[in-house]
Amino acid sequence: QVQLVESGGGLVQPGGSLRLSCAASGFTFSSYSMSWYRQAPGKERELVARINRVGGSTNYADSVKGRFTISRDNANNTVYLQMNSLKPEDTAVYYCNGVVRLYNYWGQGTQVTVSS
Repeated sequence: QVQLVESGGGLVQPGGSLRLSCAASGFTFSSYSMSWYRQAPGKERELVARINRVGGSTNYADSVKGRFTISRDNANNTVYLQMNSLKPEDTAVYYCNGVVRLYNYWGQGTQVTVSS
């Protein structure tokens, strides 16, 4: 049974940093690319960052390039999202995502609020 469990969200001031974690289980983690998405109130869910199976290739939304870094630890079945220089417009629920055997799996989401 595939499970993705996010943690690390919270309230942070503009310019601050947070690191999100996603613990994966139920599949061979090192065989699949992983992604982070986010959804702000009243907006569609959008791709934030993606990392390939071994971590050698990453992609980012233009809005987070240079501020966010996605990484993974295949030994511990975990994917991370380091978020620096946070802005109020980064406020959203952040979701971990993996497409495993052609099925789209999501975590429960973790709230990130950037506000003074």
